[in-house]
Formats: sequence, structure tokens, C-alpha cells
Amino acid sequence: MDLVPALEEPLKKVLGPATAKVMAEHLGLHTVGDLLHHYPRRYEERGQLTHLADLPMDEHVTVVAQVADARLHTFASARAPRGKGQRLEVTITDGSGRLQLVFFGNGVHKPHKELLPGTRAMFSGKVSVFNRRLQLAHPAYELLRADGDGAEETAETWAGALIPIYPATAKLESWKIGKAIQTVLPGAQEALDPLPESLRAGRGLVTLPEALLKIHRPGTKADVADARARLKWDEAFVLQVALARRRYADAQLPAVPREPRSDGLLTAFDDRLPFTLTDGQRKVSKEIFDDLATEHPMHRLLQGEVGSGKTMVALRAMLAVVDAGGQAAMLAPTEVLAQQHHRSVTEMMGELAEGGMLGGAEHATKVVLLTGSMGAAARRQALLDLATGEAGIVIGTHALIEDKVQFHDLGLVVVDEQHRFGVEQRDALRGKGKQPPHLLVMTATPIPRTVAMTVFGDLETSVLDQLPAGRSPIASHVVPAADKPHFLARAWERVREEVAGGHQAYVVCPRIGDEEDDPKKGARKESPEDEAEKRPPLAVLDVAEQLARGPLKDLTVEVLHGRMQPDDKDAVMRRFAAGETHVLVATTVVEVGVNVPNATAMVIMDADRFGVSQLHQLRGRVGRGSAPGLCLLVTEMPEASAARQRLNAVASTLDGFELSRLDLEQRREGDVLGQAQSGARSSLRVLAVIEDEEIIAEAREEAAALVAADPGLERLPGLRTALDALLDDEREQYLEKG
Repeated sequence: MDLVPALEEPLKKVLGPATAKVMAEHLGLHTVGDLLHHYPRRYEERGQLTHLADLPMDEHVTVVAQVADARLHTFASARAPRGKGQRLEVTITDGSGRLQLVFFGNGVHKPHKELLPGTRAMFSGKVSVFNRRLQLAHPAYELLRADGDGAEETAETWAGALIPIYPATAKLESWKIGKAIQTVLPGAQEALDPLPESLRAGRGLVTLPEALLKIHRPGTKADVADARARLKWDEAFVLQVALARRRYADAQLPAVPREPRSDGLLTAFDDRLPFTLTDGQRKVSKEIFDDLATEHPMHRLLQGEVGSGKTMVALRAMLAVVDAGGQAAMLAPTEVLAQQHHRSVTEMMGELAEGGMLGGAEHATKVVLLTGSMGAAARRQALLDLATGEAGIVIGTHALIEDKVQFHDLGLVVVDEQHRFGVEQRDALRGKGKQPPHLLVMTATPIPRTVAMTVFGDLETSVLDQLPAGRSPIASHVVPAADKPHFLARAWERVREEVAGGHQAYVVCPRIGDEEDDPKKGARKESPEDEAEKRPPLAVLDVAEQLARGPLKDLTVEVLHGRMQPDDKDAVMRRFAAGETHVLVATTVVEVGVNVPNATAMVIMDADRFGVSQLHQLRGRVGRGSAPGLCLLVTEMPEASAARQRLNAVASTLDGFELSRLDLEQRREGDVLGQAQSGARSSLRVLAVIEDEEIIAEAREEAAALVAADPGLERLPGLRTALDALLDDEREQYLEKG
């Protein structure tokens, strides 16, 4: 075997089975290449001490600090030999704070000899509290000797002035990972470069072996900056090449061009519209119609602000496909939303949705609903209408995906709220066309440009950022229920005033309230000291009962949540839409698509328990008519808390794109990129999708040009190897299914 192990070499051959097992099970590292790409989280400087004052509770930490004091205590113990036990208490300091280390029993001898006042070391362990003081019990440690005599091991292990601190686990401390990396670092010389030489040189980036050396063994901060700049480009470029190849492959697939007739269903529909389309709707419709007219499947993402008229754009696309002899299917994530879409589409189309019926217009088609809870007779009829082509448009839930569902000629799939569907579900529906159907993906969650390029990089993007005429402004306010209880009382008065003015209101709660399991499990524990975090989240059933008996007495109050029977949910929504119900107390089932223009007020209880984008979505349910909307964000979190600042940000702007940036900055990228997008998520180690917008945009351009010139990447073996590493089976399927 070579002295320098190849990057594919299994770690168990290089480091031994025990260490390799821990790395595989706890860190997902299997090969030398995996370990070389396990980058330091941060760096400590030998002369600079870390902040002990900022240590998080119950987390595994690594700190560099100096021993201030060490005391050995002897105490009576029945368990210890000769009846005496020993406890070593060591106080370490870093200038910002002090931390106590505790060693017991047989574990005191070595640290008692080594941890003398003035000694500097790295300490690793779980932070706990004892007698109101932070402590690490039995921490692992590694001495940091001053350079000079006796420093061979340390100097060799941490060459240079910067000490890398790695993402670690309780079973494997940061410095042990560091030592393992030093063992395999010579293998970095074998790393094949995924970047074309012209791209690397043109941007002044260091080579990959040099970048790996500098990130793991930096001499200066400039070394770290060089390495990170290079490795960010690798991540952005390899991912964008994968997506560019997907777009290239899609462009080679055949599809039936679907062009609307000039005197068909779409024209008849446009003629009966009581309003004119916005410039944005016209522009996006043209992009979609141009795509539908090509002989390759459209793959387009339509993102738009809450209430920007995406459904209208999607419906016009579906009518164009029906005009061209095909069928269109719209996939919605919930029955409530599928029923809502079906209702609004049939209302907008009028007699144009009554194909084959008395009173149906000349160009009419049939619009059917298909959900899992439909009765057998209605379901049979819907399936028959789809198979014969009688129904031009079908709106449904995942029931559309079942094997029994056959289409006469499926030409367009519209997926609403894409983030709620797994890739497999979308793929199964697309597989029902004789040839690949066109695909339009819609989301009302505004996505920053870079996330769209990273997560939906195989889709062309259209953005609707203009609200239709007649939409009213929404005023948003934070209601600090704990600090100012009279503000909450005033909130219920405002609801009564809206109802007195002939309008309706939503009250949204985080929980249903009939859960069998312990409701405390649902509560987040970011700030255990806050009372607001200790109690379970407010529940729909409890709040509805309290409101009906208290501040909203005499008003009609109903509940809506996901555990109700579908018919009951539909009946509640119909009564609310008809204005028979004054106040609807609901979970987030009203978050997307629910359209009741007469609802003008929304009170969100425990608003701090919802994400920024979710609050923005919920708020979009009001102000949909001519009267102004009001959204009240009720919270018990204290004024200085991060949660309150988040709510203040939501209250201060209606710009969903601005809020989505804020949301992304506050969360890890992995959360945003989501489970289904594991290809994108797992590969981002140093690339930050908000901060590195320029790199991602440039990488996308470079990748598109490269793939157009060399689709098989014949001339770039290093890039092919990097793609293979990115696209293991699971991620390959993610990209394959788009």
C-alpha cells in the first residue's frame, strides 16, 4: 500500500477501527476524503483566551484557558479504599470569566500532577451547573506547552499559532479529530481539483491541496481566508454543475408543445374577468406560455408575495393547456387547500367550468376535485372524467398520485406550496403523462435569490412581487401580554370592533389541545429561564372556549384544525366564507391559500412560537378585500429577548423577501434547505447562501457555460469525482426527480 493513503481509503485502515467507528457513527465520516473535508468550526489563538462567560448550558464545548487554582479535597466515603475519597477542583480562567473543573476518585491523580496554576490547556466536556456555578465534570484535556524544549508533540500537532477547533462529539474531542486529520493530511496532495484551471487561476484561488493544508494547519488568519475562499467556490460550483446538468438533461427530454388558441377557453376566461391583470401577472404569464410552447418540458418556479395572484396565473396556464387538448393537474398539500382552490377556480370560471352540463359555455371544460376522503360514487365519477378526458382540470391532494388515477393526456402539473411535498410525490404525478408533462411549482414563501438558485437551481424562476389592485394595507403590531395585560384586552376589543363593522377575524394558536402526549414536548427550550417558554403552547380548543365565554361572548366562534373530519373542516370553512361565523380559532391550517376577503383581523397567540416566514404567511390571510387588515402578534416574551426582536421585525415590514432573508440569517441553512433537498443541504460546509450570494451567482453562470460545452465533463476528472461524492444515491435521486 502507498505510504500516502488515497482519498477513498476507508478511515478504519488509516486510524484504526475504534476511532473510525466513532467518526462514522457520530460525524458521518467514512473515508480520508471525508475527514479532510471536516473543517474547523473556528480557531483559537495561543495568546488569546476564549470567552468562558458565554458558555452555553448542556452543550459539549472545547475551551482554551489557563489554570488559576487547583485544590485537592479529601472527604469521608464508604466506597473509597481506606474510607477516604478525593475530589480535585480546578479553576480555569480566560480573562472574561472563570470555570470550575471537577475530578473525582481515581481520576484525580493525573490532573493533580499536570494542571498546576499557570498551565494552559484545551478542555472539553459538557457544561453543567453546580451550586449556581458553571462547571465541567471530568473534562478531557490536552496541555498546550509553550514553544521550546519539550514542545515537539504539541508543535507538530498544532503547527503555527492558530489552534483549529473542530465540530466534535462527547466521544471524540476536537483535538483528537485534529490529530487524526494531521495523520491523513499528506493525502491532501492527491486531491483532484474539481475547478477548471482557467476558472481557478482567473479568480486567484489557491489549489485544492493548498486549501486543505491551510484550513487544517494555518499559520496566519490570511491562510484561513485563502482556504475558505477556495473551498466556498468548490461547494458552490460543484452543486451548480449538478443542477446545470439536470437542467441540460431536462432540455433534451421531449414534451408536447401546448399553445393556447386565440378563440379558446383562455380568451373566454380573460373576457369575463371583472378586473385587469397586473403588469407582473402579464409578464409571468408570458414567460410560462413561452415555455409551454416549446418541445421540452417547462420546469418553472413561480414565487410570489402572499396575495400577489399566483393562483390566477396558474389557472390561466392550465386553461392554455386545456385549449391545446391536454389536461392540467394541481397538487395541493391539504384537503382544506384543495377544496379552497377547487371552490375559487370554479367560481372564477363560472359556466366555463361546466363542460358537458346544461348551461355550460361553448368552450367549457370540467373541473373536478379528487381527495382521499371523497365518497366512493363521487370518486368513481372523478376518475372516469380524468381517464376519458372529460375533465380538463383536476385539483387534488396526494390522492392524485395513487395508481388508480389515469389521465387521458396530462400536459401540465402545478404543485402548490412545493416545500410541503416530497420529491417522490411530485415525481409520481409527473410520471402519469404519456410524455413528460410541463411543471409549474408555486410557493408563497418568498425565497431569497440565492436560496432559489441553490435549492431550486434546476428550475427557472418567475417572481410576482406586485399586489393586485384593490388589495388593502395590513397594519401589524406586537401585543406584549405579560408586560402589558391591558394591551391583550384591547386586542379583543379590536376584534369586536371589526365584527361590529361587518367583518370577521382569525385567532391562530400553535396547538390543537386534545393531544394525548405531554404538551410540554412541543415547547421550545431556547430560554429555560423565561416563564413564557416553560408552559405548553396555547391550544385552539382551550382558547376558543375561553373567548366564547369571555371577551368574545355573543359572537359566533368556531374552531378549525387538522384533526377534524374533512367534511367538518369543509363545513366550517364554508360557514366562515359565507360570513356566518364571526371568529375562526384555528391552527396553521389557514396558513396557505385560504381566501376570505371579508376577514380583516388576525390575532396570533404565542406568536414567538412561529417562524418568521410562517407569521408572514398567516398575516397574508387578512387584508384580501377592500377593507384594511390588522394583524396582532401576541407574546409573553420579555422585551429584550431575541423572540421579541424577531416579532418586531415582522411587524415593521410587509416585504416577504426582506423577512425571508432575516429568517435565513437566524436559522441554519440546513433548516431552510430542508430535508427533501438533501443534495443541497449536506454539501454546504463553508458556503453561506445569504452572505455568498455573489459566489453562487457567478458559479451558476460558470457551471451553465461549462455543461453546455462539455455535458459529460470528459475533460474534468476531478469535477466528476467531486460530483460523485456530492451525489450519493439519495441525493442523485433528489436531482433526478427535480
